[in-house]
Amino acid sequence: MQTARALAHELGLPCVSPGAGSVLSLLAAAGSAKAVVEIGTGTGVSGIWLLRGMRPDGVLTTIDVEHEHQRIARRIFLEAGYASSRTRIISGRSLDVLPRLADGAYDLIFVDADTTEFEACTAAALRLLRPGGILIVNGAHANGRISDPSARDVDTLTIRETVKAIRESEDWIPAIIPSGAGLLTAVKR
Repeated sequence: MQTARALAHELGLPCVSPGAGSVLSLLAAAGSAKAVVEIGTGTGVSGIWLLRGMRPDGVLTTIDVEHEHQRIARRIFLEAGYASSRTRIISGRSLDVLPRLADGAYDLIFVDADTTEFEACTAAALRLLRPGGILIVNGAHANGRISDPSARDVDTLTIRETVKAIRESEDWIPAIIPSGAGLLTAVKR
């Protein structure tokens, strides 16, 4: 974990806080997650947290457009003691990859992508998750701007719209967990 965090820092990549990571592990364990999708591999920090909570026979499918990040994450997962059979690392834009994944086949989806992809990723999650599956979207606090009505930047507005859409949908049971950058969490009905 320390190596993954150090490499993320070197590359200028944000990574989930230890508090948010422990929530990822907890929710993966609570849902007895066997099939998990992570959108945004980074250097593997959140992937390790997810793998820690998943069933021993579980597989983490992680998607990232940056090949270098995935190369690092692959190494980090192995160094953390996870066999290569526990991860499926897919290179590409999430919006291109997600349509190719199986409907209703996943227990948990973690979205740690660019905010411009939140709407499409949450729509895909509704299709990909089994009933009772868990959606987690990182960054729900919009860097502290979410509760500031004068904050009108694109990222903050997009996050507000995503939170509102999930909160108002009959398909989800949502909550925001105030850990790390804020985790918008929802269980599929």
